[in-house]
Amino acid sequence: MNMQDEKFERVYAIMEASFPPSERRTYDGQAELLANAYYRLMTKENQAGQLIAFLAAWEFQEFRFVEHLATEPSARGGGIGKQLMNELLGQADTPVLLEVELPNTEWAQRRIGFYQRLGFYLNEFNYVQPPLQPGEGPVPLKIMSFPHPLSADEFNHAKAVIHREVYRVDEAMQR
Repeated sequence: MNMQDEKFERVYAIMEASFPPSERRTYDGQAELLANAYYRLMTKENQAGQLIAFLAAWEFQEFRFVEHLATEPSARGGGIGKQLMNELLGQADTPVLLEVELPNTEWAQRRIGFYQRLGFYLNEFNYVQPPLQPGEGPVPLKIMSFPHPLSADEFNHAKAVIHREVYRVDEAMQR
């Protein structure tokens, strides 16, 4: 690992508290990403120096892909996630993409609204996240993009890159 072990332990603990198994990797699978040249972790600490939030993103040539944004449950609602996302958006010289749940529940709609208030667009294209752990199934999601909606060609290219680089899935194998 190229980040302090205790810092990664904290990131993974927040990830476990924030995402179901279908939306996160195993501990070892997540730790392996730290050596990937495209993968970046941004973190926020509280006044006591404890890590309380993180943003995990992939920085590709044509776009950035936010895989996870999470805040310690006890610190949610304080604007920390917004700060992290605005920091990333301020650094981005390419579009930023992320996955969200289908807008079928109040919580999913609230998350989508959070990203829309930051300037993201909900794209209407069908999208499925490949399984992240053994025994988990694919997850139907939507892609949001900043600073503009994606064209069909942009979406298809981004999907191919995300599936190949993030999820290690060959698009030809999915057809």
